[in-house]
Amino acid sequence: MGHTRISRRAMAAAVVAGLAVPVVVGAGAADAVAATPQVTCTSAKPGLGAKLQRDITKALKGRSALTAVSLHDRTTRTICTLRAGQHFDSASTVKVTVLATLLRDVQQHNRHLTSREAGLATAMITKSDNDATTALWKQLGVAKVGDFLAAAGMTHTVPGSGGSWGLTQITAGDEQKLMDLITAPNKVLGDKSRAYALTLMNHVIPSQRWGTPAGAPGSEVVHVKNGWLPRATHGWRVHSLGAFTGGGHDYTITVLTEDNATMASGVSTIEAAARAIHKDLAPA
Repeated sequence: MGHTRISRRAMAAAVVAGLAVPVVVGAGAADAVAATPQVTCTSAKPGLGAKLQRDITKALKGRSALTAVSLHDRTTRTICTLRAGQHFDSASTVKVTVLATLLRDVQQHNRHLTSREAGLATAMITKSDNDATTALWKQLGVAKVGDFLAAAGMTHTVPGSGGSWGLTQITAGDEQKLMDLITAPNKVLGDKSRAYALTLMNHVIPSQRWGTPAGAPGSEVVHVKNGWLPRATHGWRVHSLGAFTGGGHDYTITVLTEDNATMASGVSTIEAAARAIHKDLAPA
């Protein structure tokens, strides 16, 4: 779900033995293709929506992973979605929700983070530390997480039961709402809370800065949180949440995947989509 020792080499080596990838064959193949969800984009910038739709679709073509995408660019008022309502096991991406729940709780009680809470939050986001997440999850309780989800309008997110925070059910649509809350003024998270969350996401350790940052221009400030989790069914879940500001840009990208044979293949799928998006939103 995320830990401090993950590396590129480990990602490339990690495999799930005996993973069965669904293959559509026979007369029903054409119907299945026709029913496959398509990337949809709208934009205030002429031609941009169609270009993004075409390029994201091309980037994902031929990949076996079940993939969901959500993009929101405030600068050009652009929105793209693919399977925005599809549920996935959250893995470590839920740690951003845990952080947001903690920060909202601090706001509501008109207090500051304790040194313990700050230490746990930092480890949870910058190193994807699971023990720190478990400690905060227990401290907050599922009820407070649920209260935050309700306030955020994340109505399709279901907290994991029995302490299994990594099995929280998420959707790209709800993760987009979360990223929007973190990156723009709102009534749920105050400016100080948002700035704190973004600072932590900007200081994720180098070995975990893969995913949505791939292809981002050097002029942009990158904020990221990733998640990865292998299970007996549907292989590796590999996800990435990213926010990109500066250089005249202000956009967020969510890519969620499952049915990956390896962690590395999931990362590759996410980064292919991300590179297409960055290229279209921030051309060289």
